[in-house]
Amino acid sequence: MKQIRWITMLLLMAGTSMAQIPSLERIEPANWWVKMQQPFLQLIVHGNKIAERDVKLEYPGVTLLKVNKVENPNYLFLDLNIDPSTAPGTFPIRFVKKGSKDLVFSYELKARNTGTKAQGLTAGDLIYLIMPDRFANGDTTNDVIKGMQETTLNRDSMYYRHGGDMQGIINHLGYLQELGATALWMTPMITNDQPQASYHGYAATEQYRTDPRYGTNELYKTLADSLHKRGMKLVMDLVHNHIGSQHWTMKDMPMKNWVHQWPEFTRSSFRAQPDFDPYASQYDKDIMTNGWFDNHMPDLDQSNPFVRNYFTQSHIWWIEYAGVDAFRLDTYPYNDGEFMAAWGKAIKDAYPAFTFFGEVWVKGVADQVYFTQGKTVNQHLDTQLPGLTDFNSLWAITGAMNDKAAWDDGAVKLYTTLASDYQYQDPMRNVVFLDNHDLSRFYSVIGENKGKYKAALAWLLTTRGIPQLYYGNEIGMKNFSAPDGLVREDFKGGWKNDKVNKFTAAGRNEEENELHDYVQKLANYRKNNPVVQTGKLMQYIPQNNVYTYFRYNADKTVMIVLNPNTDPVTIDVSRFKERTNGFSNAHDIVTEKNYSLSDSLHVPATTTLVLELAH
Repeated sequence: MKQIRWITMLLLMAGTSMAQIPSLERIEPANWWVKMQQPFLQLIVHGNKIAERDVKLEYPGVTLLKVNKVENPNYLFLDLNIDPSTAPGTFPIRFVKKGSKDLVFSYELKARNTGTKAQGLTAGDLIYLIMPDRFANGDTTNDVIKGMQETTLNRDSMYYRHGGDMQGIINHLGYLQELGATALWMTPMITNDQPQASYHGYAATEQYRTDPRYGTNELYKTLADSLHKRGMKLVMDLVHNHIGSQHWTMKDMPMKNWVHQWPEFTRSSFRAQPDFDPYASQYDKDIMTNGWFDNHMPDLDQSNPFVRNYFTQSHIWWIEYAGVDAFRLDTYPYNDGEFMAAWGKAIKDAYPAFTFFGEVWVKGVADQVYFTQGKTVNQHLDTQLPGLTDFNSLWAITGAMNDKAAWDDGAVKLYTTLASDYQYQDPMRNVVFLDNHDLSRFYSVIGENKGKYKAALAWLLTTRGIPQLYYGNEIGMKNFSAPDGLVREDFKGGWKNDKVNKFTAAGRNEEENELHDYVQKLANYRKNNPVVQTGKLMQYIPQNNVYTYFRYNADKTVMIVLNPNTDPVTIDVSRFKERTNGFSNAHDIVTEKNYSLSDSLHVPATTTLVLELAH
């Protein structure tokens, strides 16, 4: 019996017929820049039977190297070379067919963006993560866009859109800056024209357009410029692994291997081990990397050079156009490793100061390390990935706060996790966090224990790496991710009709103000003191379930003592003389109290002391 592939049937049912496609529907990227690091540019052209036409272009410095025809006659891929001497300007690209009127696209080559861009993230930054639909609604006119597949707006439902947008975020940049944040990461902003749950952003239907329910491309650039004027940075969330089922290339696929195809729907195993398991079967590797993330999220075939070029160029386009400073890479282990390494090198070559970090949701430090650059654990290739989301430090702080103390449990998990940092090329590039848009809120995970929560926040803001706050961490937002929508609630005060405004002290209750002020104080101390950004770290084996470590440089020494126990403890300071010698006093950064560095130090229950040492 003839086998019909599952994805092909799906597209035949939902696809676009040739008659519905304009003669020249689009060219992407619709513009580029002169004097880019890489002279090669590949344009994707979509139009009704466009492959039946010849391509003509003339512009000084621009050479049409090759016209690539693929399986679908509605596509052409044009290979261009843009000489370094090329001047900015516009020129026509003509699509010619005997007996038919020429189709003409006016292509623009711009001068390079000389504004602030591609700064990269460092351990001196504090990232604030926002889900734009749930943070603030600054423009009610874009809440519902006629013609888009999802037009339901309902703040009472966790599944529908709520109306948050870029203007709402711009309106509250002062709040983020005062809190101490230096970088803004938003879940994906490009168009997700899916019929349901389009608010989360991880099923893209366009690559070069922001979702109009968030705002325009121009407003995205305004957001970047506004951040830069405040000395802050913009982190863009990218998804390499998959696209939305309604992506424009899925409605009329260029070729069969644009996405991975299976005889029937096949989901990824979501187990990263086959990527590095020396005993792994090819079957398990294929399921992991080629299986779909979900039935509405097709898995891209990254062995296809046209796929590689299309997505890589779109990422470079956003850096140059908007001034993006860093990328967060979604579902990193599910990608083709060879492609991601080549992609990473291309980004670094184009923007040497630019950085990116990958979402690597695994248990086991070595499992994390495998995906980072440098071939430090016998990887078969250099991944080119500078850093990652440090899930194992999250498991460690969770264990420190919730587990009963034992040889391998409790605060010792923090010690043993960081003791494994020798495997990284540079662990300071890792992003540390307590929760995010996919995880239960940490305040709920530790039983809404305010003392434990503050103790964990102090660790987050003083340990090694790049700390990340999830919106609402600073006011103790709660809930478990069952389902995810419960941890994606609106930030109250972001909508005009909200009864309370958590962006202001008057709108917060006593506990929320206490937490906000605590985070603000430590975050701004961190921002103003390089010692807890890039200083060296020395840690001591926990005793009595108390974890002590130091951040130090030539100018300052900070002693951090984390006591997750429900009882106060007294520790012998003489044990730490390697770092305390020469200091006689300690200043508590939070309470402003001063302590004498005598033979002992009293640490209250469920508390982290952050002490700047003094002579």
